[in-house]
Amino acid sequence: MGGGLGILPGMWTGGYFISFEGSEGCGKSTQIAMLLGTLRAAGKEPLLVREPGGTPVGECVRHLLQHAPEGEGMVAEAELLLFAASRAQLVRQVILPALGEGKIVVADRFLDSTTVYQGVARQIPSGDVAMVNRFAAGPRLPDITFVLDMDPAIAMERLRSGRGPGAPADRMEDQGPAFYEAVRAGYLTLAAAAPERIRLLDAGQPSDRIAAEILNHLANTRHALLEGIRS
Repeated sequence: MGGGLGILPGMWTGGYFISFEGSEGCGKSTQIAMLLGTLRAAGKEPLLVREPGGTPVGECVRHLLQHAPEGEGMVAEAELLLFAASRAQLVRQVILPALGEGKIVVADRFLDSTTVYQGVARQIPSGDVAMVNRFAAGPRLPDITFVLDMDPAIAMERLRSGRGPGAPADRMEDQGPAFYEAVRAGYLTLAAAAPERIRLLDAGQPSDRIAAEILNHLANTRHALLEGIRS
């Protein structure tokens, strides 16, 4: 069967690709919302995507991974491949075409989450995870990645206190303390290994101070699509 979602020449060039990473409860969603507001106020039209999800295929995968009873007892390798399947669809259907059109794309998680959650915390060999990531994500990494770093115990307490009554449990949020200690260690290792792309931010600061740091980093890129943004 043929498909129309391959990576075509020129699809991966242009645009500006920003991703946000961090453990559950780190304030990532707040910072994404603040950045989107600033970009829109500056006359930009950013495209927000999320992982897993962002396409009809991806949203089905998201439900299976997070909430569906059929996902109970899922092995780590199956989890890795489902995240990759969602990413492969999102990259080819949404992200690369948008970048090819010269848009700013803001991703709520990307391949670094898989490296850390499935590779480090689930202890799948790093070479296997890297191979799957390369195949799913294709040729374009984010131009800049913001990792919001916070003590896992504080982050999980914040998350649980903010969960509304009757909200469905999320299997990824309900992992134990050791899992999230490993997640944090994985992100710190990634940030140290790729300082040219990954910016580590102290998520314990006030949200407006973190937002100002993010805008300062973006302004320093001198990218034409980011001209005119102000904190």
